[in-house]
Amino acid sequence: MATVLICRRFPRLSRVTTFSTTAKCKAESGSNKSKQKKEENPETANTRTESAATIQLLNPLDYRVSYNPSAYAKSRAASQQHTARNSDQALGDNFTSPGSAQVQHTFGTASSQALPPIRDALTKPKSKPVLEQTISALLSVAQTKEEAEKEKTERHDSKEDPRVFQKGRPEYRSLSYNKFEPIETLPLEEGESILHSVAVCKGSQSPGTITDYFCRLSRLPVEQHAVLVSELRFNTLCRCAVKNIRLFSTSDLIDILKACVRLVVPPTHPLLNACENEFCRRVWDMNLDQLLLVADCWRCLERSVPSYLSILFSYANMHWKDLTLPQFVQLLYIIGEGRRSPVDLMQKMESMILKYLDSFTLEEVGAVCLGLFKSLSAISDHVMRKIADRVSLQMEDMSTYALVNVLKMLRYARMDHLPVMKELGKVIPARIPTINIQGIMHITLTCSSLHYFDEGIMAAVAMSLPSKVTYCRSKDAAKFLWSFGCLDYEPPNEEEFYTSLIEQMHRKLHEFRKFPEHLLTGLLGLAFVKRFPEELIDYALRDEFVQKTRSSKYELKKDLFTLGRSVEIECPSYQGNRLPPQLYEEVTEMVLNFAEQEIYVRPEIVEAVSLLQSMLGGPEYVKNHMILPHTRSSDLEVHLAMDGHPIPFNLKDPIEDKKLKDIGVSLTDDLMTQLIKGRSNNQPPVEVENVDRTPGQERGEEARTPRTRDHAAFSGGPLIADARLQLEPKLERYLEAPPSLTLNRQPQGVKLAIQVSNRNHYCYCSKRLLGLHCLKRRQLRQLGYVVVELPFWEWFPLLRRTRLEKLSYLHYKVFDPALLSRAG
Repeated sequence: MATVLICRRFPRLSRVTTFSTTAKCKAESGSNKSKQKKEENPETANTRTESAATIQLLNPLDYRVSYNPSAYAKSRAASQQHTARNSDQALGDNFTSPGSAQVQHTFGTASSQALPPIRDALTKPKSKPVLEQTISALLSVAQTKEEAEKEKTERHDSKEDPRVFQKGRPEYRSLSYNKFEPIETLPLEEGESILHSVAVCKGSQSPGTITDYFCRLSRLPVEQHAVLVSELRFNTLCRCAVKNIRLFSTSDLIDILKACVRLVVPPTHPLLNACENEFCRRVWDMNLDQLLLVADCWRCLERSVPSYLSILFSYANMHWKDLTLPQFVQLLYIIGEGRRSPVDLMQKMESMILKYLDSFTLEEVGAVCLGLFKSLSAISDHVMRKIADRVSLQMEDMSTYALVNVLKMLRYARMDHLPVMKELGKVIPARIPTINIQGIMHITLTCSSLHYFDEGIMAAVAMSLPSKVTYCRSKDAAKFLWSFGCLDYEPPNEEEFYTSLIEQMHRKLHEFRKFPEHLLTGLLGLAFVKRFPEELIDYALRDEFVQKTRSSKYELKKDLFTLGRSVEIECPSYQGNRLPPQLYEEVTEMVLNFAEQEIYVRPEIVEAVSLLQSMLGGPEYVKNHMILPHTRSSDLEVHLAMDGHPIPFNLKDPIEDKKLKDIGVSLTDDLMTQLIKGRSNNQPPVEVENVDRTPGQERGEEARTPRTRDHAAFSGGPLIADARLQLEPKLERYLEAPPSLTLNRQPQGVKLAIQVSNRNHYCYCSKRLLGLHCLKRRQLRQLGYVVVELPFWEWFPLLRRTRLEKLSYLHYKVFDPALLSRAG
């Protein structure tokens, strides 16, 4: 008995430096098969882990087993009330073992073996103390060691309870099933007596008696539930209920359903089939409280009931104006847990959110956002901004769990709400050590998805992660790597940080067979920061894995393309698997077709190409294309001799033929005056900072940071002073290179890769390039190109200035004396 109880294998903090062996993969896959299913669908409620207190104390220090329905995380039932009061530790103090379902299942199996069948168990209660004595003997050793450390021990792998919001108002008691409500345990003798009556009467009981039997049997000790459900006499009672299903009152039928929740009746049980059909038939005769309560019971039973939910949503759609605040929040919770977003109803939900927004508790704000996020419900920017406005003002008082749910919705809505992100940087770093691994992942992913870099947040995550890394799912490890790579951030403990995550990727290798997108996500994040774990790359590029990516619900060809080409350029010594040429050709054609339609024709690029052609002497001197198609952004390629003169090389450019053939410049009076006489008398000196900006450009200006080659957006100086002298004489051909470029002549030339960037290439409100664009520039330099930047905070304002000023700016960029010296 004792052996059965403690045979659970628990992960330890360990590191591996090579691939897991086949044997190891098989061993781990067996213990993680059910776990991975829940990990990839973390919002699926786990209604089969309601454990006895005696089991809980058998766990190692980092584990506590208890029942909790889950969203992306589940909380420890015993500490939920404390959590609601202590918001700073909402994600960190409540943890459940990722294997809690397995532990509970082990106990159930052990119970059925150690205890007699329920027929005998209920008539021979003397066998129960034997179990208690065995457990007590084990606990006496474990408990003394654990209790001293229990409160301060961090439980990294918690799953938060998405129903915490229900504790804030008494009205939720009539709308939801409370699994933690104290219930008086039924003596075993009474349970046996009920089952004896069922066997004797053989289904002749009245509906009221049947209901009473279900309610009383559900109060048997938890360890007896699994045995009871498989008992022949209990099945007789169920058949009797099915036979009389239409004779039950609605309240009696709800009581039977609640009893099934307590007993953890399998979701496919025939009794539940009959109950679902009957509730669907009665929907229009029930009130909304009853409808929501029944929906909540189905959720606890993990039973999918699309027909019932459709009718419920239709009912709510007709009575939406009458929804009370608790009914509205509970409805959104049901919508989220059901992963369904009824379009006509969701349109009305926006007005309800605005109606109740100021009255929501902070936990309810989080619940509303989680419901919207899980159901993939799009809401207007106006409503999302209103929610974010409130959160930014009360973030310190908000539990981390509720805050993370808001961040999920911000991420989904692509809402760049600066006050929330700034406040997040003040509030969240101190909480990071107490937050579970999934919560940390969502915080980090929100920052990277919104391109928002806050070193305080990222450094706190990096310092906290290595000690928790073994609790990372494959999904979590991949998204951590992606987030840090996307923001191009290497933390102070970068070696420990990246080593621990790469080792976890090795441990989770068996999971990538089912979820190949996670491996590619992680490897791309590593590539952004110039890290290439060759064993993992070799695995990702093998034919077998490439074939698995084709069956993924995501389009992964582009990711494979980026990874494969990056390895070729940056890892010349790599000897492992490579992608087939056919895939390269297929994706290259796909990317180039997209570029011709969406990238090459962007106004800022078209204008730069046109002006460079005029300045250098024609289309043969400029090529608008993708030098590195796997980086998915365009380059303007220009070749210069070492004396500074442009070299014609683009003898046939189909893109220019298609896109730029008819592009010209309107000859206005103002332009003619400038071309003939220089700057007009009423034209002030060029001050790009004073030009009207788009909101995105304003953000770029606000976050200006020092850069070695940042010319402050063309803000005057020698560049403007001699602009007229250099532009006017040879405007129709190309500009002569400054004398300094003719020094130190060498036979080879210089290949320029001019980058016309936009604000989406940079972190939000900064001049920090994102990881993909850092990778691109690094690889261009490795291939011998000199990268020339036309950053959006300089080039975009100039698009509204005169042609002369734009030409002067481009001339300065192309013929910068430093370019040839750098190339040499």
